[in-house]
Amino acid sequence: MRLSPARIRDLLLYQIVLFIVFFQTVEAGSGGVIQKDEVVVLYDKSLRAAAEEVVRLYPKLTSELEQTLNWKIDFQPRILVTTGRERFRGNGAKNLVVAYAVPHRRLIVIDYSRVNTHPFTLGVVIKHELCHLLLHHHIQTANLPRWLDEGISQWVSDGVAEIMMESERSLLEAAILSKKHLSLKKITERFPQDKDSLLLAYEESKSLVDYMNAEFGRNKILETLELLKDGEEVNLAILKSLSISIEELERRWYEHLKARTTWFTYLSAHLYQFLFFFAALITVYGFVRLVLRKRAYEDSEG
Repeated sequence: MRLSPARIRDLLLYQIVLFIVFFQTVEAGSGGVIQKDEVVVLYDKSLRAAAEEVVRLYPKLTSELEQTLNWKIDFQPRILVTTGRERFRGNGAKNLVVAYAVPHRRLIVIDYSRVNTHPFTLGVVIKHELCHLLLHHHIQTANLPRWLDEGISQWVSDGVAEIMMESERSLLEAAILSKKHLSLKKITERFPQDKDSLLLAYEESKSLVDYMNAEFGRNKILETLELLKDGEEVNLAILKSLSISIEELERRWYEHLKARTTWFTYLSAHLYQFLFFFAALITVYGFVRLVLRKRAYEDSEG
């Protein structure tokens, strides 16, 4: 069979990328590769069992993802399973990342040392990152807002993000109450880099896609994605699929959150934290009084 120049170019690019990733893996102290028709799994030394688990889970995860989004995964991703934290090293926010996708390389990198800690499992992490690859495979990056990319990926992976969220508090609730939430314009091209703003961007993305699903239904979300795939700009895609502007969608979502988030519900949800905080203050106050009384007694004796 004669290959077209474009096909030859793609094959060469694939081999180059595979070599680079493999070289990086070997350099980190390993050299394991499991290559299947549907997926290539690279792994650090000692993570052979984890790599085999990825291969075992992959068909089920792709089937579930294809059924949810109605798109075929007709490409071969590369999944690197590693414990090398240098791949995740950066500012404080980046250190919270459990996995990440590199769409233009069709590459997923997973920090296995953080997998299988609540709420993560290997399957959920793969599904989340694979969703990023699938979205970018069908939609040009310029037409895919960051909030929608991350919101959809959380939606298909049972609400789980790729970052260590602080489950004991909701930054979104606090942002709504203080009127300091991030507008969609601020999280369209990229997410903020500081920790709290980054976590808030993930929360908002999940919340908005959940709202779209609850108010308009799964089919309307898929219709929006199809329009984006066809090259529509996001504002027009939402207008055509949901029959409202993106500004109106954001306003309705914000009003929905305001209606269900009051200071009473916020304090009720965080009652134990507040009680613990006040108990700590009382303890500190008692300790300070004891020290002062002891000093006063010593001074009077002297």
